[in-house]
Amino acid sequence: MSDPLHIHFEDLEVGQVVPLGACAVDQGALDVFIERFSPGWDVAYGAPDAMVYVLWSRLAADKSGGWAQTKVLAVDGLRYMRNPPAGELLRGRMTVMGKDPVGDAKGIVIASHDLLDEAGRLVFSCLTRALFSRR
Repeated sequence: MSDPLHIHFEDLEVGQVVPLGACAVDQGALDVFIERFSPGWDVAYGAPDAMVYVLWSRLAADKSGGWAQTKVLAVDGLRYMRNPPAGELLRGRMTVMGKDPVGDAKGIVIASHDLLDEAGRLVFSCLTRALFSRR
C-alpha cells in the first residue's frame, strides 16, 4: 500500500521555497467578513488584517493537506504590511528556514510564510514551527 502523505520531514530541505498557491480578495467575502468580524472597518481600506490571516491560513492548509505534518506547533512573528483591496490576487510561499529531528519518528520544520500581491510586494508574513512524521 502506498503512503497517501506525499511530503515527510526528509523531503523538505533548508532553503527550499514551496509555492502555496494563489487566491483573490473576493468583494463579496470581504463585505461579509467586515460585517461579521470587523464592524466599522471601511472597505476602502482593503481587507482587514484578520481576513488576510484567514486567506494565508487557507492557502497553507490546502497545500499541506497531503503532507505528513501532524501538528502546527506555533505561528508567530506575524507582520501585516498592507491591506489588499478587493480583486487583488495574492500568492503564497513557504521557505524552509530550519529543521530539527526529534527522535526517529518525528521532526520539526521551521518555515517563513509570505503572501505577496500582484506587484510582488509583501502583504503578510509569519513564522511557523510544525511537527512532521519521518519516513
